[in-house]
Amino acid sequence: MQQRQELRKAGELLQSGEDIGLATVYRVLTQFEAAGLITRHNFEGGHSVFELDDGDHHDHMVCVETGDVIEFVSEEIERLQHHIAEEYGYELLDHSLVLYVKQKDDNSDDD
Repeated sequence: MQQRQELRKAGELLQSGEDIGLATVYRVLTQFEAAGLITRHNFEGGHSVFELDDGDHHDHMVCVETGDVIEFVSEEIERLQHHIAEEYGYELLDHSLVLYVKQKDDNSDDD
């Protein structure tokens, strides 16, 4: 619990406009990651995102045009992944799914 409070304080400090070096920020994020408070997701192109590790599973979409990261949950995808692993004689322990996407063109005829 104390670590989560420290994480909140660090976030408040970052938002306060205080002059903090980028190296300091990354060092603290790495320490939080080692302590299991946050999770780092590395995406193609060297793009990384840190998230609070709340234990809830979700997957990601990354917009290749803007770099936006969208979290989503799909029970259908979860079931399908377990089914595929079982079909090949395996038990799924964990997975990471990232969909690289771009906004659909409103003028496309693919509807």
